[in-house]
Amino acid sequence: MELIEALRTTGAAREFTDDPVTDEVLGRVLDNARFCPSGGNQQGWRVVVVQDPQIRTRLRDLYLPGWYDYLAMNAAGIRPWAPLNDRDAETAAIGGASAIRAQADAGPGGFAEHLDQAPVLLALLVDLKVLAAVDRDHDRYTFAGGASVYPFAWSVLLAARDEGLGGVMTTMAIREEHAVLELLHVPAGHALAAVVVLGHPLHQPHRLTRRPVEAFTTIDHVDGPPFRPGTA
Repeated sequence: MELIEALRTTGAAREFTDDPVTDEVLGRVLDNARFCPSGGNQQGWRVVVVQDPQIRTRLRDLYLPGWYDYLAMNAAGIRPWAPLNDRDAETAAIGGASAIRAQADAGPGGFAEHLDQAPVLLALLVDLKVLAAVDRDHDRYTFAGGASVYPFAWSVLLAARDEGLGGVMTTMAIREEHAVLELLHVPAGHALAAVVVLGHPLHQPHRLTRRPVEAFTTIDHVDGPPFRPGTA
């Protein structure tokens, strides 16, 4: 697939057909994704291909509590776990999670409730010893270390797109990180970066809609004029 077309059509896919993804195809996806950049070229990620049905079920069960908290905060108009949130407001909003879960239990369920049935489940781990987390000691939420692992996740999604697959990177299972690491026999000094889900998309990808460049790009200062072609 032509690169620009892939960049403009690789959205999040959460619904899949029953068609399996062969080990050969998944192997090509991972083989191509490994060429992504990482800090110091340390390539500090580890991938666990979760195939055992019991482990898949347990992973889904660990995923769901955070998912219902997420939905409850969204329903209350709160961006879930935003670093600058009012924590009391978050706690109050999460009180509605049990009702959302009960409603989900009574229905057919969606992506989260059927996570264990996804064609491909990848647990993406990172070795904390090799992260150059330059903002580690800042007095704010840190995120710089993620630059050494999340490009790999994105490359997995792009490589999957080239194979006719769709997927999504989700971080929800990190809410139960300790239990997930124990479930997957992850050694100390590692962290869970994401779960990447892949499969043949039920709905074919199409060109996505996003904010235009001038909506998020300015010249010289944050409050500078919008960057537009020919204005730089």
